[in-house]
Amino acid sequence: MNNNSAQTHFIGLDIGTSTVRCVVGMIDQADGKPSIIGYGSSPNLGVRKGAVVHIDEVADAIVKAVTEAERISGTRIHRATVNINGAHVEGIDSKGVIAISSNNREIGTDDRLRVEEAATVIKMPANREIVQFFAKNYSLDGQRNIKDPVGMHGVRLEVDAHLVTAASPNLRNLDMALEKAQIEPTHHTLSSLASAEAVLSRQQKEAGTIVLDIGAGTTNLIVIEDGEVQHIAVLPIGGTHITNDLAIGLKTELDTAERVKLEFATLGAPKRATATIKATTPSEQDQVFDMDDIIMIVEARVEELFEYVDKELIKIKRSRKLPGGVVITGGTAKLPGMADFAKEHLELPARVGKLQTVTGLADSIDDTAFCTVVGLMLLDMLLLPDSGQDHGEQSTGSKAADFVGGLFGRLRK
Repeated sequence: MNNNSAQTHFIGLDIGTSTVRCVVGMIDQADGKPSIIGYGSSPNLGVRKGAVVHIDEVADAIVKAVTEAERISGTRIHRATVNINGAHVEGIDSKGVIAISSNNREIGTDDRLRVEEAATVIKMPANREIVQFFAKNYSLDGQRNIKDPVGMHGVRLEVDAHLVTAASPNLRNLDMALEKAQIEPTHHTLSSLASAEAVLSRQQKEAGTIVLDIGAGTTNLIVIEDGEVQHIAVLPIGGTHITNDLAIGLKTELDTAERVKLEFATLGAPKRATATIKATTPSEQDQVFDMDDIIMIVEARVEELFEYVDKELIKIKRSRKLPGGVVITGGTAKLPGMADFAKEHLELPARVGKLQTVTGLADSIDDTAFCTVVGLMLLDMLLLPDSGQDHGEQSTGSKAADFVGGLFGRLRK
C-alpha cells in the first residue's frame, strides 16, 4: 500500500467471540464526513468470552475478514485500530496529586501529564497492565470539576481518573494473532468505547448514558457523563449463553437452539403458541417447541444480564440516574423487545443503537453487530498521528477529529 493510501484510509478491526469484522473508511472530500468504502467478516472459532485461546484460528479469521474488506474497498490493509475484549478487562478509579513548582504557578501541559502519570502509580499483579487512561476531571486548590487545567494558576493539582487494566498474557496472545495475520495494530482500544463513538450523540455523552455492547460471549459496558468516561466493565454473558440455555431447556441440538433463537426468540408476549423448526435433511423430522418455554428461557438469561449491569451502575451511584438512558448494540441487540425489556428492568430510557455520522456503504452494514467495528474505524481517523504528515494529510486528520469529536482528546495508553 502506498504512503498516501496509508494516511487516507482508516481501518477498524473487531475481533469478537463469534466473528471478526473489518471496516475500511475515508473522509468524503465533498462534505468532510467519514465514508465507509469496504467491509468484511468471517466466523471466528479461536476466541472464548472475548479472549484469544487459539492463535492460528483467530489469525485465519482475521485474514479472511481483511481480504474481503480489501476486495470491496480496492485497497491493501496492513494496519488497523483493534479492540480489546474479554472478562479479564477491568476498570478501576484512581487519583493523582502533584504540587506546581513553576515560579508563576501556571499549569502547563507537562504538569497535566505529571498528575496523570501520578494517577497510574497503583499496585497491580505482575500479570496485569494498564491499557487505557481516562481523566474524569481535575481539581485545582479545591476547585473541582475542571475539564482542562492548562493555563490556570494554582499550587495543588489533582485528577480523578478511570484506569482500564487487562491481563498481559491475553494481550500478548492478541498481538501474536495479529502478527500471524500480518496486521499491525495502530491503536488498541476498548470495544465499548468504539461502540459509544459509533452510536452516541454529543448530547448523550454530556447528559449521561450507558452503552451495552452485547456480543456472543461478552457484554461490554461503558458509562459516559459530562463528555468523559466514568466507568467501564466487561461482563462474561452474551448471546451464546442464550443459545446454550435454549439447548438445555428445550433438550435439542446447539444448531437447532441457535435457529430457534434467531427465528423465534423474543422478549415479550408470544404472537404464536408454537415454533416449528424445519428439518435440514429428509431423514429428520420437523421439531416443534412451545413458545412460552422459549420466551421463559430467553427472558431469564437477559434478566440476569441486566441484574449484572445494574450492579455496575450501583457501584458508581448511577443506577436509574442516567438521563441519556441505555443504548444497546452488538448482535444480541437484535433480539425483538430488547429495548423495552431494558427500559423495564433498568428503569431508564432505552433504545437500540443506530450508526451516526457515516455515509458510503453504511446501508450495507446497518446492523447493530457492526457498531463496534465502525467505531474502531472512526477512532482510527480521530487518533491519526500528526507526525510525518504533509499539509494535506494534516487537513484530513483535522477534518476527521472535528467531525467525529467527542471524548478522546485525553485518551492515552
